[in-house]
Amino acid sequence: MFRAIATVGGWTMVSRVLGFCRDILIAAYLGAGPMADAFFVALKLPNLFRRLFGEGAFNAAFVPAFAGALTRQGPAVARQLAERLATLMALWLSAITLAGMVFMPQLLAVLAPGFAGRGAEQMVLAVELTRIVFPYLVFICLTALVSGVLNSMGRFTAAAAAPVFFNLLSMGALFALSPFTATPAHALAWGVMVSGMVQLALVWWAAAQAGMVILPVLPRLSPAETLVLRKMVPGLLGAGVTQLNLAVDVIIASLLPVGAVSLLYYADRVAQLPLGVIGIAISTALLPMLAAQLSAGKSLSAHRSMNRGLEITLALCVPAAVALAVLAAPIMSVLFQRGAFTAADARGAGAVLVVYALGLPAFVLVKAFAPGFFARGDTRTPVVIGLLCVALNLALNLFFLATGWLGAPGIALATVASAWVNAAAMAWLLARRGLWVADRRLRRAVPLVLGASAAMGLVLGGLSALLPMAPGLSGTLLLGLVCGLGAATYFGLAQVTGGLDLRALRRMMRRTA
Repeated sequence: MFRAIATVGGWTMVSRVLGFCRDILIAAYLGAGPMADAFFVALKLPNLFRRLFGEGAFNAAFVPAFAGALTRQGPAVARQLAERLATLMALWLSAITLAGMVFMPQLLAVLAPGFAGRGAEQMVLAVELTRIVFPYLVFICLTALVSGVLNSMGRFTAAAAAPVFFNLLSMGALFALSPFTATPAHALAWGVMVSGMVQLALVWWAAAQAGMVILPVLPRLSPAETLVLRKMVPGLLGAGVTQLNLAVDVIIASLLPVGAVSLLYYADRVAQLPLGVIGIAISTALLPMLAAQLSAGKSLSAHRSMNRGLEITLALCVPAAVALAVLAAPIMSVLFQRGAFTAADARGAGAVLVVYALGLPAFVLVKAFAPGFFARGDTRTPVVIGLLCVALNLALNLFFLATGWLGAPGIALATVASAWVNAAAMAWLLARRGLWVADRRLRRAVPLVLGASAAMGLVLGGLSALLPMAPGLSGTLLLGLVCGLGAATYFGLAQVTGGLDLRALRRMMRRTA
């Protein structure tokens, strides 16, 4: 498991670093104004559907079924399952994409109603960009399916590396196509769409190299496919509710002054670095492992895997959250304050980042707890929890709106509060059902990790006060130095106190296949 986490996390780190480079370019070219708002809304819509049909509900039902078929019935039966479901997915996503292209103005009138009040040009631009980006939905959802196949086979590299091409092609398009398109945002939109095709080609080739060639077949529902689709339904409902929750955030942000959508995006992108490197890596590695262990009747091994996954989650995400909260302002300034992105934009995005940092452990814990349900075929419970979290998020947004205290940080705060409720509810239900109990090692590690993180936060705060970090090369180097000293403080204290044994972790990574 630890080697799988390292593989996924390592490639995700590369992708996130390249993502920062991409976002730096976007900030310089587009800033945080109307063009940026239109592009980020255009990118949000296919991502809403991708999380609905691709990564979340589908993988939660598909990966355990594929892993079980691979273990009990062999590669041929597992491949047939993947091929039939891939064909069905391609058909229904193509239909959704075609309908979305036709009715895009109506969709955006609902998703971003505030654009209509800014003049016709804002809405026209958003419709054009979203129509270019929308076919990305088909390619990236099929990429998620083939990635699930690879992950179930213990092959994590290609699936984890695929998002790198999203960033590379987006940057390449921004440089190469901007002189030939109406705006730089149009160039970015074309880069996003093409990147979906490239990512699908990469994971398909990797699956073929592993002996799992996924080809289109005549759609037919056998009992195995029907079972997967039936298990998808609760997950789709839950994911649909969650995506509606995110859509509400976009709707409210579009009603705020120009730039609110962009400030939320830039702050979220920084917060997504540890979330992607830690949370997605843990979830990706843990789900197929738990599914295989439970299918083989190894409940004790599954329990141990769950605790070790949570241990590494907390040991890495808690210090990341503290660092982001303490260094939010200099991070946003150093990374993005250039070109069209002003100092006021950096301060606004920094305030949002502080709020997101407070919720980072919750976001990552949700990723770590979810496999405990999905590996057992339980996609219903997360739906119920999701409904509660949506209700809370909506209630908080309405409260902030009624009291006049909303803004971009208020939207982020509502999201963070609902994430903590989500994580706590998952942990409580798993423990109540006897599916997870924090073992002695985990209980001992948590307070040590918290103490080391607090000490690191004090060091980072002192260093940032002594070393002002402004945009430019010197500020970038100083930020890197401060982060390096903070990391050394945390890992040194965690190693000395026993909160995180780096040598044991390296040994486990070498032993784990």
